[in-house]
Amino acid sequence: MKKITLKTAACLLAATLTLGSCIGSFGLFNKVLDWNKGLSNKFVNEIVFILISPAYAVCGVVDLLVLNTVEFWSGSNPIAKVGHVENVWGKDGRQYAVKTLKDGYEVTKPTGEKVLFTYDKKLKSWSMEAEGQERELFRFNDDGTIQAALPNGEKRDFSLNEEGVFQLRMAVNDGVYFASAQ
Repeated sequence: MKKITLKTAACLLAATLTLGSCIGSFGLFNKVLDWNKGLSNKFVNEIVFILISPAYAVCGVVDLLVLNTVEFWSGSNPIAKVGHVENVWGKDGRQYAVKTLKDGYEVTKPTGEKVLFTYDKKLKSWSMEAEGQERELFRFNDDGTIQAALPNGEKRDFSLNEEGVFQLRMAVNDGVYFASAQ
């Protein structure tokens, strides 16, 4: 059996510390990828990909070692796609436009109505604004739970696990919850 050198052991330890549970959104890499996909046709895309392939490697490493780590610890990505609009199909079969904002999302319904979901860093809370009315949805507590604002105005704490999600569903639906097969 080969002897593991100190250098190899140090590299493995560094990898476990820097790569554990920090997947991140790879914002920089995806910006380069989106730009390349937006070029005129697939042949041009391939030529540009081959020519700038070192840029993909550099962006991937920067995302992996720096930006995703910042995103993991701060909760925000410095390369977030602010202003980017994504069309999403709802479970109702209709298409919604989701625009990324600096502090949340703007959802445009098929009817044209807009709903804002915003995150307040100071309060560590998510709020929703629709039809001129704003209400807090939930906030993160220091003990790792959330405080949810229920439809009846009551505020209750819930754990961030399966049991907590089930309890929240029961509270929102007045004790009635139907499971469905996916």
